[in-house]
Amino acid sequence: MALTISLVVLAGITVLILLRTGYLRLWPALAAVLFGFTLASTGIAPAVTSFISSIAGMLSSIG
Repeated sequence: MALTISLVVLAGITVLILLRTGYLRLWPALAAVLFGFTLASTGIAPAVTSFISSIAGMLSSIG
């Protein structure tokens, strides 16, 4: 049985866990989110998306 989970959901859960455990503070987390939104509106966004898709494809072929 294959389980599919969105990368956004997985990253959100990871950030929440890091915030709750104290490994990540609120202001650096907000800065990272703002950086992500800024990066998404630049010309490098398609390259980042392609890289993440290729990593996900590689990981899915392993399992």
